[in-house]
Amino acid sequence: ATVLAAPLSAHHSFAMFDTAKPITIAGVVTAFEWTNPHAYIELDTTDVKGAITHWSVELGSTSILMRAGWKFNTLKKGDKVTAVVSPLRSGEPGGLLNRVTLVDGRVLLNGPGGATATPAPGGGTAAPR
Repeated sequence: ATVLAAPLSAHHSFAMFDTAKPITIAGVVTAFEWTNPHAYIELDTTDVKGAITHWSVELGSTSILMRAGWKFNTLKKGDKVTAVVSPLRSGEPGGLLNRVTLVDGRVLLNGPGGATATPAPGGGTAAPR
């Protein structure tokens, strides 16, 4: 039993994300971190007053993302994207990716497959989970 304790405690919980209230954000990619155990999209959004907010969006592991059609070069600095995320419960600008829509219209999920889509605030739907 003690052998299992270390690996289980090494994986963090997703309780920090509010998966019941997905939100949609649109912005410009500042970095795409193709890393394990989780990849990240760093992006800047601009509100109607011109204020910029930096978001850090967590994804799954690179092996899971590859099965969903992602590659290490899928996103580049300067790319415009629209992302549906489960936001951080803390209210800070960050979240767990549900799906991202690229400027060319492609939609990529945070992993392969999924269940039914859920409505997102402001229209559209969140990605299947």
